[in-house]
Amino acid sequence: MRRSSLHRLLSTVCLAALLLGAGPALAQYKWKDSRGQVHASDMPPPRDIPDKDVLQRPSSNPSRVAAAPAAGATLAASAAQPGKLPVDPELEARRKRTEDEAKVLKRADEDRLAAQRSENCQRARQQMATLDHGQRLVRYTDKGERVVLDDTARADEAQAARRAIAQDCR
Repeated sequence: MRRSSLHRLLSTVCLAALLLGAGPALAQYKWKDSRGQVHASDMPPPRDIPDKDVLQRPSSNPSRVAAAPAAGATLAASAAQPGKLPVDPELEARRKRTEDEAKVLKRADEDRLAAQRSENCQRARQQMATLDHGQRLVRYTDKGERVVLDDTARADEAQAARRAIAQDCR
């Protein structure tokens, strides 16, 4: 009888030790996915899970912060700035890269538009010089027939060239 009591006490002590040691291994994150299913893990939820659906986060454990200095530095920096949440360095780098790419694309579009405006300006000035020269101008219809521009058509062309110069020659 004594042996079984000792055995029972020993098994109880071992079970208690296992339960106390298993504490850090328990899930520290809990979140709901888009279907409403609850997940638990020691890893953070995927990035597409909104903050409102994260049910539980790990408590701030100083030993965990010491084990991961990069995360600890980020947490310490964010703790120094009240009102700011900790930022994932990888996510921040991806955001910065996306912003830089957007700036490069915007600059390329602006350069392309500036080149197009410059070309339009040059053509409008050439057209205006041709109209101001006073030489007889001829247009061709869709059927290939020649039509000489009269004074009204020449004035309309000059007005269109002036608008193009005003718009594109800045």
